Amino acid sequence: MIRLTVPLLALCATTAQANENIADQYPGSVLYSAPVEFIPGVFSAIGATAPPTYENSGHNNNLSFIITGEGVVVINGGGAYVLAEALHDEIKARTDEPVVLVVNENGQGHAMLGNSYWAEQGVPIIAHEDAAAEFEDRGFQILEAMQTLNQDKAEGTFLQGPTETFTDEYIVELGAYRIEVRYLGPSHSAGDVVVWLPQQDLVIAGDMAFHERMLPIFEDTYTLDWLETWDTEFEALNATYVIPGHGHPTNMDQVRRYTKGYLEYLRGKIGELIDNGDGLAEAYYVDQSPYTHLDTFEELATKNAGRVYEQMEFE
Repeated sequence: MIRLTVPLLALCATTAQANENIADQYPGSVLYSAPVEFIPGVFSAIGATAPPTYENSGHNNNLSFIITGEGVVVINGGGAYVLAEALHDEIKARTDEPVVLVVNENGQGHAMLGNSYWAEQGVPIIAHEDAAAEFEDRGFQILEAMQTLNQDKAEGTFLQGPTETFTDEYIVELGAYRIEVRYLGPSHSAGDVVVWLPQQDLVIAGDMAFHERMLPIFEDTYTLDWLETWDTEFEALNATYVIPGHGHPTNMDQVRRYTKGYLEYLRGKIGELIDNGDGLAEAYYVDQSPYTHLDTFEELATKNAGRVYEQMEFE
């Protein structure tokens, strides 16, 4: 069993201090925070647990990388060209190994817009086929929204999808690492994947798992399917360490509590409301008080309740 490194022990002790009101934790870079090594060879630059802003440069997800001894694997292209470039600068400060692969966790902007930088470096970029289709369909809107937000920081970003797609899994073995990029099934958004390191008992979970910020439920997020994927596939990994898509590294107990637990709680409350004959207007005000401490609660709780009602009304 791999032991936690000192940085992760310290970080785990202070995760309660994570706060969406901190505009920027790394003023010397466009990255929101500097990459930290959590277990040997595995680093992540933890993004803001707030919505994307000009101040955080749209870096509100986790940008991770693995220094394998035979090349660096990057997980998430980043939300803009400048973010990918800044992450590469951090990688080059830590190793002489070249970046040999970029993994897009899903088809959202903060996973794929930075592909524009990595493609210029000649690095292969992989994603699930559904994520690639999502980005191809919505890419212009995603890029336009980022340009409006990031203004001058959007310079250099252009639409670049993955250079290769897969259906179920994509496996590479480099150095001491077997890296399994897996599509476990429907979850948060189209083509969400996890990166599983079986020899290290660590999963880079992407948007399968949340714990410090409230998870968003999109129009095409089917919560019943997400729960099924969680129970049948994600739990089966039995991971010791979890790097979620947003927020600090943690463990299965925490992401189970705030992902599976939240989905089950909200569906239970909405189910009671439907059984009582109440409608969508009442659903917006369903009690979500156990989760008010999560970042982005104010932005997402009401929307989440409405979307779950719309789904459950026809289940």
